[in-house]
Amino acid sequence: MDFYQKLNLKKVINASGKMTILGVSKVTNESIAAQQFGDQHFFEMTDLIEKSGKYIAEMIGAEDALIVNSASAGIAQAVAGIIGQGSEYHLYHPYTERIIKRNIILPKGQNIDYGAPEEEMITLGGGHPVEAGYANTCSDHNLEIMIDDNTAAILYVKSHHCVQKSMLTIKEALKVAHEHNLPLILDAAAEEDIKTYVDLGVDVIIFSGAKAIAGPASGLILGKKKYINWARMQAKGIGRAMKIGKENILGLTAAFENYVKCGPENGENMKKRLSPFISALSKLPHVSVTQQKDQAGRDIYRADMKIDPSFSKNAITVIKELKEQAPVIYTREYRANENIIEFDIRAIDNAEMKTIVKRLQEILK
Repeated sequence: MDFYQKLNLKKVINASGKMTILGVSKVTNESIAAQQFGDQHFFEMTDLIEKSGKYIAEMIGAEDALIVNSASAGIAQAVAGIIGQGSEYHLYHPYTERIIKRNIILPKGQNIDYGAPEEEMITLGGGHPVEAGYANTCSDHNLEIMIDDNTAAILYVKSHHCVQKSMLTIKEALKVAHEHNLPLILDAAAEEDIKTYVDLGVDVIIFSGAKAIAGPASGLILGKKKYINWARMQAKGIGRAMKIGKENILGLTAAFENYVKCGPENGENMKKRLSPFISALSKLPHVSVTQQKDQAGRDIYRADMKIDPSFSKNAITVIKELKEQAPVIYTREYRANENIIEFDIRAIDNAEMKTIVKRLQEILK
């Protein structure tokens, strides 16, 4: 059944990357089969949640893990767990004034809107966001001086959305946290290499299950057993409103097996696939095209197309026109103000690249 026709939906070519607004990733057949098994069988859900987490943790070398319904839910539940520290009273009264250690410190340049505000997920978990440093800089000292008797944790956001320059590293933030007996929460939702952060000893690591792992809609919390247990408790508290179904738990478990075995597409393969695409784009009028590595340092390569400023259309106009005909074409729009359009090829094939080139020929002629 073609749901594009049934629901009158637009067909999409996703040259934007693994973006939530477009449904994130294409799920493998193995993951779909696991989801079907979940759909057609029953489980003791507490048992399924606990054992699927343990299975995933063992695969990656973490103490424990918890599958949740999104990375955003992971932030809220991890924060709530750390604030409550296993208290059943807190579980049923998450915003009680009895508990004063609610401050969650994060660098100002990492208090981002990734589609929802980072600080909103902290607040949802009962935390009070406290910004450290400035919009363009945050050192370990800037972080440390914000710690007080009401601090519950430090949050670090590893994302291409964040300010990249003049920021302390994850390792430096972890050192500050541990010197003050605080856990470090790492929001690494769209990162590619989970094991790096597990090996670094980060206390709580939050990933999207649907991005690098290429699973169904889900999130994953990994880390120290104590903090994962506290987050798991939230299933009877605020986590009830964020619960994940049995089918997506199994779908993510299967996707994670494939992630550990094969990993996401590496940079070298991306560069090989990019080469003919960049060559074709370079033949278009009024543009110059280059290969660029991800600005946040991930092993991701993209095509950057800069439009000649003397041309009658700028990047914003071209991006708009790419979405006006079926199939609609989405690109990365973060640098449109610089007259640059970025093409992320992780979710597209050669046929779709040719469609993009053909459409641009029509728009740029």
